[in-house]
Amino acid sequence: MQRAVSQLVAEGLVQTRPGRGNFVVIQRASSTVPADLGWQSAVLGERTISAAGLQELLEVPQAGVIPLTIGYLPEDLQPLPQLAAAAARAARRPGVWGRVPSEGLEGLRTWVARDAGGLRAQDVLITSGGQAALATAFRGLAAPGSPVLFESPTYIGALAAARGAGLRPVPVPADSQGVRPDLLAKAFSSSGARLFYCQPTFANPHGATLAVDRREAVLQIVRSAGAFLIEDDPARDLFLDKEPPPPLASQDHEGHIVYV
Repeated sequence: MQRAVSQLVAEGLVQTRPGRGNFVVIQRASSTVPADLGWQSAVLGERTISAAGLQELLEVPQAGVIPLTIGYLPEDLQPLPQLAAAAARAARRPGVWGRVPSEGLEGLRTWVARDAGGLRAQDVLITSGGQAALATAFRGLAAPGSPVLFESPTYIGALAAARGAGLRPVPVPADSQGVRPDLLAKAFSSSGARLFYCQPTFANPHGATLAVDRREAVLQIVRSAGAFLIEDDPARDLFLDKEPPPPLASQDHEGHIVYV
C-alpha cells in the first residue's frame, strides 16, 4: 500500500497531508491556447556572469555562536533518533545510490510543482537551497549593472545575492499589507527595471503577507512592465490556523514568475 501511494504521489495523482490523510488531486484543465513566451528573449538579452560570491553569508561563525542566517538547529535540539531512522529507510529505497539528475529527482520535482500549483515537473529545477536558487535567478534574469526592484525592507540574503550578481537594488516601500502597488508601478517606470524580488507570504523581516486585493494588481504591473518577478516563499508552512493564500506563481500563465 505504501509503495502504491508513493507511486501515485510521484505521478501527481495523490497528495499526502501529514496528520490528515491522502487526497486525490483534481487535475486542472490545461489551456488550449499556448502561452506566448517570446517577450522573455527580448528582456533577457545579452549578459555576462560575475564570479563574485556571497562572502558575507559564507563566513564561519565564532566558536559558541549560533548563526541565525541558516535554518539548522543546534545538535542538542535535533531529533537525532528519528532522523537516523528516516535516513536508514531512505537509503534502502530503489535507485537511491544512482546518479541524481542535475535538474532533481522526478518525484521531488512533481511534488514541488503540485505544491506550487499550476506547474509541471519539467518547470521545476531542484537546487541545493534557497540561497543558491536566488543567486541562480538573479544571475540568469538580469545583466550586471541592471536595476532590480526590492520590497523594502527585505531579506538581507536576497540583497547579497543581487549584489553578488552585479545588480543595483532599488527599494519599493511596503506596509502592513505588503508591497504598495502604486509605488511599484512608479519604480518600474522610473528605473527601467525588468526584475522584481518579493516575499508575498510572511516577508522577512517585517512579516507582512501581501493582501489578496493587491495580488492581481502586482501581477498586472509586472506583466505591463514586461518584467520578471522572483517570488521567494520560504515561510508558507508557518500558517497554523488557516490555509495560506496561493502562490502568485499559481496565477502566472505567461512565464513572468520564478518561484523559489
